[in-house]
Amino acid sequence: MTITGGTALPREEIDRMMREAEQFADEDKKRRVEAEARNQADNLVYQTEKVLAEHGSKVPEAERAEVQAALDALKEALKGTDVSDITAKQSALEQASQKIGQAVYAAMQQEQAAAAGGSGGASEPGPAASGADDVVDAEVVDEGEGS
Repeated sequence: MTITGGTALPREEIDRMMREAEQFADEDKKRRVEAEARNQADNLVYQTEKVLAEHGSKVPEAERAEVQAALDALKEALKGTDVSDITAKQSALEQASQKIGQAVYAAMQQEQAAAAGGSGGASEPGPAASGADDVVDAEVVDEGEGS
C-alpha cells in the first residue's frame, strides 16, 4: 500500500492502516480468486444453457444428458464456497460442452452436404461454371482533360 500526497493523518494512524492492509492481504487474495472463479463458472453456465437451448436438438440424447449432468453439478458447486470444487466442475463442464460443439458442427456439415447434393444436379451451370471467359482487358482514357 502506498500513501501519497499531503495527509492530515497522524503517523500512528498510517502505520495502523499499513498493518491492517498487510494482515488482510491473504484474505483479500482468496476472495478475489473465489470471485474470479465464480464469474468464470457463471459465464460458462450461461453460455452452455444458451447453446443447449439453441442447438440442443442437434445433439444426441446421450451427449446432451452428459452435458446437462455436468451443468447441474457446476450449479450445485456454485451454491457453496469451495473454489477447488467449482473449478473442477467447471473443467468437467468445459470438456462435456465440447461434445456439443462437435455434434453441432457435424450436423451443420450434414445439412450442407444434403443441400449441395440435392441441388447440384438439378440446376444448369451458370456462366462461371460453363468455362466461358468473359474478362475484357481495357484501358480508360479521359480525353477531356489536358486539351
